[in-house]
Formats: sequence, structure tokens, C-alpha cells
Amino acid sequence: MDANLVAFVASTDLTRSARFYLDTLGLTAEEDSPHALVVNGGGATLRITLVKERAPAEYTVLGWQVADIHAAVDELRGRGVEFRRYDGFDQDDHDTWTAPSGARVAWFKDPDGNTLSLEQEPR
Repeated sequence: MDANLVAFVASTDLTRSARFYLDTLGLTAEEDSPHALVVNGGGATLRITLVKERAPAEYTVLGWQVADIHAAVDELRGRGVEFRRYDGFDQDDHDTWTAPSGARVAWFKDPDGNTLSLEQEPR
């Protein structure tokens, strides 16, 4: 199929989500309505959709590939983002885990509790 990908994430408060996705993460708004905030997610469209209640998902719902995960973690920490640690994952002082493939991953949550990640491909 020849089509552009659109990702969706749920929000119970679009104003709070706008502060996080635009101000904290530095994404660019493309559309803002009472029902959704649409942002440029770095090449893909991300639609942050207003919901009355968010269904909890403990798995990663969105992720970004970065060239230097430690630099990206440091930058987001400087903006107030807290990274997650998980039992059973040997994470370094930047809260990154190295997968068996060699990819490095760090997780954080948005204001609605959606799990997001950064990933650096193996070098």
C-alpha cells in the first residue's frame, strides 16, 4: 500500500498534552481542534486524540529513533522528562537498556501515562 503513516495516541487533556508534545518534546503543531492535536512526529503525522478515559497500556505506544540516545535522554531530562526503569532490564545510568540486537532503548511516559521510547540502532 502506498500511503503515509498516521499514529494515534489518547489524551484526556489536550492542553496538557500540547504542553508536553510541543513544548517539552519540541514537536510542531499542524492542526489544533477541540477533538485532537495533530503534530509532525518527525516524518509521520501524530494525532493526539481527546478521549474521556484512556485505557491503560503498559507497552510502548510511540517511539522515536535517535542518533545518540544518551544525548537525547540528557536533552529531555533537561526539559523535565523522567525516564523509567524496569525490573529485569539491565539499564545504564541514562536509563537505557541494550537489546539482544544491540539497539539501545529508553522509556518515558507522557502526561496521560502512555509509554513512549527512544531507540538508537546498533552501531
